[in-house]
Amino acid sequence: MNSKLKDSKNWIATAKTLSEALPYLQRYDGSTIVIKVGGHAIKDPKTLKAFARDLVLIKQCNVNPIVVHGGGPMINEMLKSSGIKSEFKNGKRVTNKKTMNIVEMVLSGKVNPEIVTAINQQGGKALGLSGKDASLMTCEMEDPKMGYVGRPTNINPLVLETFLASDFIPVIAPIGTNKAGETFNVNADTVAGAIASEMKADRLLLLTDVEGVKDKNGEVLRQIVSKEVKSMIESGAIKEGMIPKTQTALEALKNGVRAVVILDGRAPNACLLELFTEHGAGTLIRNS
Repeated sequence: MNSKLKDSKNWIATAKTLSEALPYLQRYDGSTIVIKVGGHAIKDPKTLKAFARDLVLIKQCNVNPIVVHGGGPMINEMLKSSGIKSEFKNGKRVTNKKTMNIVEMVLSGKVNPEIVTAINQQGGKALGLSGKDASLMTCEMEDPKMGYVGRPTNINPLVLETFLASDFIPVIAPIGTNKAGETFNVNADTVAGAIASEMKADRLLLLTDVEGVKDKNGEVLRQIVSKEVKSMIESGAIKEGMIPKTQTALEALKNGVRAVVILDGRAPNACLLELFTEHGAGTLIRNS
């Protein structure tokens, strides 16, 4: 094929995609979108750069993203190098005092600044914080057997509303404190769900390292409702790390979030595909 003709067809396809995005741009105009991004999705510099670029574009389209991040792989590496064994129960990390110190160091001291820097390098205005800042997130111990693992009890919306009324993109590390000032590690999916619920977000996007929720045959489900999720958890079709994600989805839907999507954060332009195209990405979960 003639190279000029090929280029022309590519430009036409690009223009068509942009044109088809219009109703979705209008649909989400002024909306709040909470995006949880996992450690696997941001560990690779190229993937992180692409994610950051998408966030800047989303903000430029008058959609307000709030980012909550994990950092499991980075925490695992640091714990291993420190000679501390990792232990998980139902997809959550058992966290003693030594582990808690490393978790906070990695999340607030390494992962959070890297995401903020990546967004700023793409022309955005990102600010990093944790649940400790301005008492953004107060929590309580979830289970004494899990150690310093917290459950959110209060989200301060004033902090986030300040960001949403500006050009800034908040990037939040899932670290919180209880009333006594003790530091807790909180599952990032849970934090994202609590923030989405408090802010009555239009969408909660849970970016992970799998394509979405899969059925017993390993096929990705494009759309499911709350009742189906509950049945799949009870039957064991949903297990391990997918349990807190789907439980977060159910809680967020119950609290007024319009829909939750679990999708592969490593896929190119995953957020843009989900928000601004008819194709979507991952598994969409609704109440009915």
